[in-house]
Amino acid sequence: MIIDTHAHYDDKAFAEDREEVLNDLAVHGVHRVINSSSSLEACRRTIELMEQYPFIYGSLGVHPSDTAELTEEDMDWLARQSQLTKCVAIGEIGLDYYWDEPQRELQRKWFVRQLRLAREVGLPVVIHSREAVQDTITLLQQEKTQEIGGVIHCYSYSRESARSFLDMGFYFGIGGVVTFTNGKKLKEVVEYLPMDRILLETDSPYLSPVPNRGKRNDSRNLPFVAEEIARIKGISREEVERITTENTQRLYPKLDMEIRE
Repeated sequence: MIIDTHAHYDDKAFAEDREEVLNDLAVHGVHRVINSSSSLEACRRTIELMEQYPFIYGSLGVHPSDTAELTEEDMDWLARQSQLTKCVAIGEIGLDYYWDEPQRELQRKWFVRQLRLAREVGLPVVIHSREAVQDTITLLQQEKTQEIGGVIHCYSYSRESARSFLDMGFYFGIGGVVTFTNGKKLKEVVEYLPMDRILLETDSPYLSPVPNRGKRNDSRNLPFVAEEIARIKGISREEVERITTENTQRLYPKLDMEIRE
């Protein structure tokens, strides 16, 4: 069994064939998907997908790029929706310093607020962090986020930074970049990480792995990611799939793993 721990099937890239793609996943061994939200509107669409497809679960939160207009009323709404049976995490939340807007101070404010929300509702967090490693580590430590747990989605930093996240008990979302020829840094990180801290993800429709790089990504590409992790670790692809599934179950105990015909 394969679990895609981070996808965006609410994205408009799937507008024309979403149902066809999703109904084909089980044939390729993908039996669970966690659809990750990036805005309040994406949260609403994720909830719709959770209701429509038994195998889709969700993480609900607001990506740093969409925090400019957030209010406390929005946090109240998120808190209520997080109680849905199939909501497994708060996310994706974090910091993105690649862009100039929203202002970094505002990003940090709503990152901390959503970390505290996760603590209040008793859910782990899905962290987005780009070009903001030190502030991300500092805020996670200040908020004692190791007590609630979570995953660093689409990990892009160094082995040295990975140690800091490991010390806080975080998991690492590994996707298509690990298959790229220019993905040497991530390959080194995967070699360094213990297998019991790795999760499989696509970030669909983005970051499609080799041999489909540049095309729209979906969960059916995860075997390519698992194969590269297996090569780096010197184990079988089946072992990678088994261990990452067990890791996902540990992080997200709300996942129902029973396969029903």
